[in-house]
Parts: sequence; structure tokens; C-alpha cells
Amino acid sequence: MIKTKIKKALAIAWISAITIATIGSSAFAATQIGTGSVTGTNSFDSPINWDGTFGNNGNASGSVSDILVKATVEPTLNMEISTGTIDLGNLVANTESTWSLFIEIWTNAANGASITARSQSGWLTNTSDNNIKINNNDANEHYKFYSQTWATADSTVSGFSQTANLNDEVNDNTTEHTVYTSNKPQLKDWVNDVEFIVWATASDETPAGNYEDHITFTVTGNF
Repeated sequence: MIKTKIKKALAIAWISAITIATIGSSAFAATQIGTGSVTGTNSFDSPINWDGTFGNNGNASGSVSDILVKATVEPTLNMEISTGTIDLGNLVANTESTWSLFIEIWTNAANGASITARSQSGWLTNTSDNNIKINNNDANEHYKFYSQTWATADSTVSGFSQTANLNDEVNDNTTEHTVYTSNKPQLKDWVNDVEFIVWATASDETPAGNYEDHITFTVTGNF
């Protein structure tokens, strides 16, 4: 009888050991119980695994990677000119007459912007006779474009710089005279970036009359 009891006890112990070993091994074996996915494609598919344990200590987890976030910032480029007229007034022989306007640029162009000015007639032209012009063919007559930066930098971007050093005699209607350049995006801060100046000089022999030119300003963004 004693031997029988001992045999039963050993058998129970052996069964228990096998059961514990089996449960213990299943606790460490991850089992896929589902899939993480993206609708319409299987390129994101990844397993969701369970650790085989029930109760408060059990868990299952998985992840889907490389979900893309996209956005676009539309390009902007603006130029505001302070006036539509530069009035040099009465030109006195052999005396410089100047007047100016101001230009503000704001843009998100990564590499900044530039402004050019082009004379539409090439000179100051007599409104009664297009053949009469104030130009540097007469040593005592001049018609010039100048520019200079007007405000401190209106950009918060590191490395921003701006240049305005135009100093050109105007004697054709094709040249794009560079008024201003910058190299980074810049803000609209209500303080003009550049002053554009026109300088004219008449001679003793410049025919009396009214003279005009029209200027085309072109702004270019370097995106």
C-alpha cells in the first residue's frame, strides 16, 4: 500500500512538473494574434503579438511605422512702391535735381529676392518731341538711377543680407538696372527696404519743355 501511494505521489509530481514547464514556456513564447495595417496597402503590415499570458500581467502589442505627415507652404512674393510719381520739378541748368521713392519687399523665397528698374524710353524724353532727350550724349546732361538700403534688416532668418548700391547712367530702354537684392526670406514690417533715387541734370542748351520717362520695376523671388 505504501509503495502504491509513493508511486501515485511521484506520478502527480511528474505531471505537475510537466504542466508547470509547459505553462512557463508558453509565457515566453510570443504569438501573433493580429496585424497592424494601413487601409489599401500591405506595405505597412506588421504583427501584433501576445505574450501568452492572461490576467493583469498579460499583454499584446504591435506598431505601424512610417506614417507620413505632409504640409505645403505656398510661395509668396510682394512688392509695395511708395508712390506712382517721381517729380524732379524744374531742372536748373548744370544743377543736380533728385527725388526718390521707397520700396518694401516681403517674401518667403528661400534664397531671397531682387528688384530691377528699366527705363521705358531710355532717357527723359520731351513730351512734344520724342527726338529731344536728356541723356549723357551731352556731357552736361545726365539721367541716372541710384539706390540705397533704407531700413535695417527686416528678416529674422540667420545669415540674411541685403544690398542696394545702384549707380547707373540711363541711356537705353532695355537694361534691367539692379535696384536691390536679398538672400533670405523677409518680413513685411512697414519699414521700406530700399530707396530708389532718380537724378537728372539739364544743360544751358537743353530745350525748354516737359520731359517724362516711365519706369518698370520687376521683382523676382529666388525660391
